[in-house]
Amino acid sequence: MLENFTSAERKILKALKTPKKIQDFVDRLKINFDKGHDTCRSPRQVLKTGKAHCIEAAMLAAAALRLQGRTPWLVDLESAKHDDDHVIAVFKQFDCWGAISKSNHAVLRYREPVYRTIHELVLSYFHEYTDSKGKKTLRKFAGPINLARFDKLNWSTAAEDVWFVPEYLVKAKHQLILNRRQISNLRRADLIERKIGQITQYHR
Repeated sequence: MLENFTSAERKILKALKTPKKIQDFVDRLKINFDKGHDTCRSPRQVLKTGKAHCIEAAMLAAAALRLQGRTPWLVDLESAKHDDDHVIAVFKQFDCWGAISKSNHAVLRYREPVYRTIHELVLSYFHEYTDSKGKKTLRKFAGPINLARFDKLNWSTAAEDVWFVPEYLVKAKHQLILNRRQISNLRRADLIERKIGQITQYHR
């Protein structure tokens, strides 16, 4: 699949030689607010437009990781029904897990490779994953899911939207993070936490 990238595209991606450099590149991309219609652009289309939302950036990061010889893994973070889900690209380094993430919010971002399991990594997002009323909404996760399973569908360089990736993530088996008793006992984020959570990088 990597040979499907043009030489110019490979040059850009190969320059991102570490997860930290990939995250820096993802941060420099403009946010894709899906104005007009929803999108799920392939890494090629993200490079072409210079814009991405969370899953688009995660797939681009996975493609860049693959050029480093790593596995192109994604993890799906599922929230309560009234909140938005999130998708991250994950990697192993020093025998621990880290994550590359694009978010308009201040906290759901890069994770250093210091987590022994994917479950630990996912839990690092829990306390800051809140809605506008301060409710903690992260509920389940799925993955890591290897994007190589979609190679025949040309996930990395397709000219059209690659909706089959999020459709698969939604249907994948998710692991519960907490049970009903734990949910009923959750404390809402306090005022200063909510204010921090409302800080955004990009404005519509």
